[in-house]
Amino acid sequence: MALHVRGTLVLRACIRLCLVTAALVASPFAAQAEWKPVEKVETYAISGQSGLELYRSIGQNGPNAGIARAIAQTNFKLTWTRDYQARAGACVLVSAKPKLIITYTLPSPSSPLPSAIQKNWEVFLAGVSAHERVHGATIVDMARRIEAETVGLTVPDDPKCSKIRVEMTKRLSALSQAQRQASRDFDRVELGQGGNLQKLILALVNGG
Repeated sequence: MALHVRGTLVLRACIRLCLVTAALVASPFAAQAEWKPVEKVETYAISGQSGLELYRSIGQNGPNAGIARAIAQTNFKLTWTRDYQARAGACVLVSAKPKLIITYTLPSPSSPLPSAIQKNWEVFLAGVSAHERVHGATIVDMARRIEAETVGLTVPDDPKCSKIRVEMTKRLSALSQAQRQASRDFDRVELGQGGNLQKLILALVNGG
């Protein structure tokens, strides 16, 4: 995400948050799943004694997001243990247990801040963290939807359980693409004119 402040401290629209995911959607499948994700928080160091200096340091040190830098980042690793069984010439996905690890990467000042700046920073960081948690929640929602839409899947005339894997790939791809698009839409609103993240950034930069 490009993190630049120029002239009158007007935030440029090219700021991007790097991550996967989208607006928080309540999952209708939560009740059926017993598993829970593992959530981790990592930090990267920034420097500065004012809001503007901290923000500039984020632009220099934030996680890589393609052609720009990110303020924060939500990554995940999702793996599955699946039980395919051949039944009467068909193949059935009997069970699928996910292992989901979500990692949030957030900025952290490397030295103590003046009291007034510290308060502004805490508000900023809380808002950014909340934004990333929304991304995390939607990743969990995606995993639960994958579980709900694939467990019990039956493909006829598939005694070697090969055709079912092709069908699984199609379903997983569609769910993943939907989540990615929703993520982009969510960030566009948050970083757009009057958006929550835009307000947080401007408050930090203009706050001292």
